[in-house]
Amino acid sequence: MSTPTIACPRIVVLISGNGSNLQAIIDAVAAGHIQAQISLVVSNKTKAYGLERAAQAGIPTMIKTLKPYRDAGKTRIQYDHDLALDINQDSLMPDLIVLAGFMHILSPEFLSHFYPGRIINLHPALPGQFDGAHAIERAFDSFQKGEIQHTGIMVHKVIAEVDRGQVVLQKQVPILESDTVESLQTRIHASEHVLLVDGIIAMLAEHAPHHESH
Repeated sequence: MSTPTIACPRIVVLISGNGSNLQAIIDAVAAGHIQAQISLVVSNKTKAYGLERAAQAGIPTMIKTLKPYRDAGKTRIQYDHDLALDINQDSLMPDLIVLAGFMHILSPEFLSHFYPGRIINLHPALPGQFDGAHAIERAFDSFQKGEIQHTGIMVHKVIAEVDRGQVVLQKQVPILESDTVESLQTRIHASEHVLLVDGIIAMLAEHAPHHESH
């Protein structure tokens, strides 16, 4: 007779740059706050420093850029299809995919390879505000025009509509009269590290994996 046992969840993290949010995840796993293992870090940029952060932590990495696809006349849809296959191989089979500063909009072709709600994104704006790129700069501009007094961050589930998936967690971040874009970015990034870790913990509690043992 088989009995279910709790397995260690597997996380795949997608990045494009410095990887400070990735580092927050790595540190939270090492400290035992996130009860999971990071099975792979994928970057769509060859020189992303986040790859070095992963390597220093002994985490496997993969570089998957769009350039070879463009050079061969292939589409972003084909890129998304192949990326999904790379991530969904038997040795990885992630319980959760985390987009941590991944600057590539994933198509339904990618999303269709995974259970709904198992991909989350960190976005530096509140729900319904400043979807897409340059959210912090756009929020700062709106503040200077007197249109808003605060901005925020959210962790949300990824769907085809950009930054419109179900919100997992959100937090307001006030904009100060003394702020510059750079100082606002610094405070937002500090809040991002905490919220992303908390969002991952919440998602893993929602989707605890099980393996069958005999």
